[in-house]
Amino acid sequence: MAESLRINGERLLARIEELASIGAIDGGGSCRLALTDEDRAGRDLVVTWMKDLGLDVSIDSIGNVVAVRAGKNDGPATMTGSHIDTVKTGGRYDGNLGVLAGLEIIESLSENNIQTQHPVAVAFFTDEEGARFAPDMLGSLVYVGGMTLEEALDIKGVDGSKVGDELDRIGYRGTSPCPGPSPRAFVELHIEQGPVLEVEGITIGAVTGVQGISWTELTVTGESNHAGTTPMALRHDSGFAAASISTYVRELSIEMGGSQVATVGRLELNPNLVNVVAGSAILTVDLRNTVEERLLEAENKLADFLSELGSSEGLKIEKRQLARFEPVEFNQEVVSTVENVASRMGHSVMQLPSGAGHDAQMMARVCPTGMVFVPSHKGISHNPQEHTDPEDLIAGCNVLFQTILELDTTDFGGAESK
Repeated sequence: MAESLRINGERLLARIEELASIGAIDGGGSCRLALTDEDRAGRDLVVTWMKDLGLDVSIDSIGNVVAVRAGKNDGPATMTGSHIDTVKTGGRYDGNLGVLAGLEIIESLSENNIQTQHPVAVAFFTDEEGARFAPDMLGSLVYVGGMTLEEALDIKGVDGSKVGDELDRIGYRGTSPCPGPSPRAFVELHIEQGPVLEVEGITIGAVTGVQGISWTELTVTGESNHAGTTPMALRHDSGFAAASISTYVRELSIEMGGSQVATVGRLELNPNLVNVVAGSAILTVDLRNTVEERLLEAENKLADFLSELGSSEGLKIEKRQLARFEPVEFNQEVVSTVENVASRMGHSVMQLPSGAGHDAQMMARVCPTGMVFVPSHKGISHNPQEHTDPEDLIAGCNVLFQTILELDTTDFGGAESK
């Protein structure tokens, strides 16, 4: 009977729409930056749904929310989930799909009077995006002990606010301890946020791991001066430096090839006037690679370039690391389970790595972990135009459902199997 179980697709889609209406922005997307009023409203809605399902809901000291449905046996849960915070120009599926799919699976279990061997949990983690408070995946990083609670609470956001203060303000600094209890396994459903599945005509991605991420904030200090009277050879132009860095990291990624990508995503010039040579610039560089040695190579080449640029242009260039995570490989047994389940259900499936960071990469530190991807139209994400066809959303949730049921009876052989 269990293998024939399917979720209620209309109910899943309805919850996605209702959550998307909180912080709605033009174009169909949502803006719920972490620990804002909009994030609080989204949290309140999801927690209400959790409680309506009779789940045991706990909130920890960094604001992660975990809801548990009891199994026949006590002990660690098979966990799913993701996040509900967004970037400023977010879509309606990034993160939200994984959380609401977990709720739908639990409701479907209850409707069909299925009691799993082990507890089943659904979680949403604080500040996965890192758009307001760096680093990204902050809540799950603290959950697994990768950062101390005290350090996380003291982080200042791009608007000058502090994580701890904002958790208190919105009422989500809970009392459950950090690090949290390790699940017996963790599987996250997510949109791909890239074009591979759609281009290949594949419905389900069995994710093999997550590429390494290096975020750096650069502060360039030069000399503000008159745009008309300052000879080019005598300028200490922070605007030129910022443009040079942006061009360099693009050329570097092309030169290195493979999975190397590089982005300058934020840039601020001062005084930011049309007729003034910029005296200072603040910009961010995002480097990613699936191979740790290659990511280190990119970081070292950027460091050499910055040293040469500062020297040749008479500039001071300071670096501040915002985030640094090595590439992660997921548990092969979980990856194979996702692939096999999808195939048995009649879906086309392929293994692929993730180009984006996810809470699953943090959970992989403490338990067997994997991910299920569904296609993103044109690979667009972090954009109100983010779209995944309803039938793919439902297919992904059903694959996650059957994967959780199969993992419920999987013997991982102890924590060392992660």
